[in-house]
Amino acid sequence: MHPNEVKKLLSAQIQCEHIEVFGEDQRHYEAILVSDEFSGKMKIKRHRMIYQALGDHMIADIHALSIKAYTPEEFQKLKQQD
Repeated sequence: MHPNEVKKLLSAQIQCEHIEVFGEDQRHYEAILVSDEFSGKMKIKRHRMIYQALGDHMIADIHALSIKAYTPEEFQKLKQQD
């Protein structure tokens, strides 16, 4: 599955301010998502939202997924540290 397809699946389910998906071998991916929907949610709940958005693709098409899920405020702080 091409990373752009993963990105489309995620953005269809989660309203994102920023989203990036990388996966050169199209089986192992890294996703960076920034969304207000993550506000007040612990890391595990954010990850569950992402897994739910990907549905059966997590079983059939995606072997591994590294997730970085931030609120806009958290992402802004990270960018200021760089």
